Amino acid sequence: KESLLVDLLPEGTKELTLDALLVIDGDKTKVGTPTVKGAVVKAKVAEAEVKGDKIRVIRYKSKKRVHKETGHRQKYTKIQITSIK
Repeated sequence: KESLLVDLLPEGTKELTLDALLVIDGDKTKVGTPTVKGAVVKAKVAEAEVKGDKIRVIRYKSKKRVHKETGHRQKYTKIQITSIK
């Protein structure tokens, strides 16, 4: 089972249906324009809210005693792929 982190989904979301962009089946490869017709990926929410790594942004001006540090931590939803058809 494959799991992915996606941008935060609305609260109460239990299952997702996603369109497939690329399907590889053995030697056959199908590339969608923009999606592959008939190919569907089903996923369920494994964890509702996961926090990503903290990103620090530092602004600094030399010789001016000016420095400012801010941080950001993105919220994600962890989904688990259940089937690809």
